Amino acid sequence: MAAAPKKIELYSPTYFAACAVGGVVSCGVTHGLMTPLDLVKCNAQTNPTVFPGAIAGIRVIYSGAATHLGFGSGLSGLAKGWAPTFVGYGVQGAAKFGFYEFFKYTYGNFFSKEDAVKYKDFIWACASASAEVIADVGLCPFEAVKVRVQTSPEFAKGLADGLPKMLAQEGLGGLYAGLVPLWARQVPYTVIKFVAFERIAEAIYARLPKRKEDMSKTEQMGVVFAAGYLAGILCGIVSHPADTMVSKINKIKSSGSAGEKMKLIYSGAPEKGVVGQAGYTPAVKGIGFGGLWAGLGPRVVMIGTLTGLQWFAYGAFKTAIGLPAPGGK
Repeated sequence: MAAAPKKIELYSPTYFAACAVGGVVSCGVTHGLMTPLDLVKCNAQTNPTVFPGAIAGIRVIYSGAATHLGFGSGLSGLAKGWAPTFVGYGVQGAAKFGFYEFFKYTYGNFFSKEDAVKYKDFIWACASASAEVIADVGLCPFEAVKVRVQTSPEFAKGLADGLPKMLAQEGLGGLYAGLVPLWARQVPYTVIKFVAFERIAEAIYARLPKRKEDMSKTEQMGVVFAAGYLAGILCGIVSHPADTMVSKINKIKSSGSAGEKMKLIYSGAPEKGVVGQAGYTPAVKGIGFGGLWAGLGPRVVMIGTLTGLQWFAYGAFKTAIGLPAPGGK
């Protein structure tokens, strides 16, 4: 008779490693599946005249109406950028969930049991922010390649040729030019993603006739998905301006600093020379505050769905290996 699998001890190194693996499943797979929406979202931010919205953008690419710009057609055209998306968000997911669980446990031990409950929002926020700062260092170069191949399809086919090409042309600094705005996008997003999820899950469980421990795994996973989806809507709204900036920064082909790129994108470039004279260069128009919100609709749909699926995948993985479902204690 086969021996029963050894139970994973909570808060042991094996537990944190298991959570990291769950993060790969949660983020890498779900982001990879959402590549078509991400593709049209990035182009709605950077090429709004060609891609005015999510549905229109999918139609444009699928029909082949944008092949003259270097985009593909059909399902393969909609999968543009899937490799850097899958690898980048797999790396990010491992660090995000693994370190979140580690920091949540570690920071919680700084408090008494009563204070840990009293200040749980603060602990969750600090743990998720700490985890995301680390996770984005792993994500950033892959995000840069993803955005470049999706918004400038003539640049490269995908990760295999795009990463070495960007590294050769712009160096490591080019791959990390978007790190600060990436932190600005991802850290608030992740804090809300975890704190809002934990709070919403608690609220749902408090209103159900059964206690969490008395519910089936299927019922618990329904709560996990609902809480994740609602948290994702909030995440998408709060982090959208920084997401727009990340998309535009990684589209610009220059060796300028991240600050110079952000200033150019937001405020535009001044005119050089005089109209009618040799050497005149028209001003580059900045997007301003309103432009930071371009593509909000498709992103809220994408992030809400994505976050719900991420929490569902993470919860399903944890329960499958005998660990408690996330949320609600």
